Amino acid sequence: MIRIALPNKGALSDEAVGLVKEAGYKAKREAKELSVIDEANDIEFLFLRPRDIAIYVSGGIVDVGITGRDLLADSRSQAVELLPLGFGKSRFCYAVPDGSEITEIAQLNGKRIASSYPNIVLDDMQKRGYQCSVVKLDGAVEISVRLGVADAIADVVESGTTMRQARLHTIGDPVMRSEALVIGHPNATEQPQVKALLKRLQGLLTAKNFVVVDYNVRQENLDAACKVTPGVESPTITPLSQEGWFAVRSMVKRSELNVVMDSLETVGASGIIVSTICTCRL
Repeated sequence: MIRIALPNKGALSDEAVGLVKEAGYKAKREAKELSVIDEANDIEFLFLRPRDIAIYVSGGIVDVGITGRDLLADSRSQAVELLPLGFGKSRFCYAVPDGSEITEIAQLNGKRIASSYPNIVLDDMQKRGYQCSVVKLDGAVEISVRLGVADAIADVVESGTTMRQARLHTIGDPVMRSEALVIGHPNATEQPQVKALLKRLQGLLTAKNFVVVDYNVRQENLDAACKVTPGVESPTITPLSQEGWFAVRSMVKRSELNVVMDSLETVGASGIIVSTICTCRL
């Protein structure tokens, strides 16, 4: 039996548990249970603090886990990224008060920086050749400058609303872009259950980004239509009972769907139908 760590709370928790359940695993816990055993898949799911998951994975206590890229980096653990999951996206940025004389990251050299991610800050400053004093805070980082604890902050930014409310603004490019990840120790993918987990999750993620388009088209317009919908490898083409007509089925990126439908209509396709995909294996 392998162990998989899931976030027990926070922004990543609901989506991580939902994705794992959608992949066919029993991962629903009652109340505040710390673990759930999925006997059918020979897996024990552990519900841990997102910040601690990389440490448990690196130490071999659990085989794989879901956490954020920012938390993995701040842990300085030996766990590695296995699969980006596409949710929980954010930026890690430096920020200063509105009206501050500090306008670029170079001016943070020698300053006090408040953060809940001290190791990301220290590693980034060292990479730049700067020095700073990191004030480690577990929360309410935005108010630290106003209280005189720090000259600037370094924090996760999602929409930016919280920073604007605190009259702060970011400076420089983001230190890193984060999202939810499946992480594991270096040889985790050798385990059959981990391989199966990654394939199932990848299938769900691909399905969320693609749809299936079916349409009919005359033979003289077939090549033009297939150029619009080349598919992942190639479209499926089937002759219809009406001579000179073909049915075409192809996977299309969801983000490009409306443009594709417009183009298909332009080249003479008809009977265009779009279907969602529950999961897939490519």
